[in-house]
Amino acid sequence: MATLIHDHSLSPPRHPGIGPLTPLRRWIDRIEVNNRRFAHLICRLIPCCCPFERDLSLLGRTIHIPALCKINPVYEELVGLRFRALAYLADGCGEDVTRYIC
Repeated sequence: MATLIHDHSLSPPRHPGIGPLTPLRRWIDRIEVNNRRFAHLICRLIPCCCPFERDLSLLGRTIHIPALCKINPVYEELVGLRFRALAYLADGCGEDVTRYIC
């Protein structure tokens, strides 16, 4: 008898089957970074960390707003694209990429 495991997390599955966003995910994964200007653009557009995660102080209490990027269905693919751009700049172009790292 198979045991079902229920995952109630907000993050999308790591290896989803066929879904409406599968073509977009595959397209992003196939983008090759082989141009310095394109790599810089990718590194500027895709943040190194989620810009929505915050700790707010309100009336003496701290409220934590979690990283909402994890529920983005193409989050993993965008992070991979950014990593490929950083690797191209560092390894292929010999540039210092510390300005793009949080």
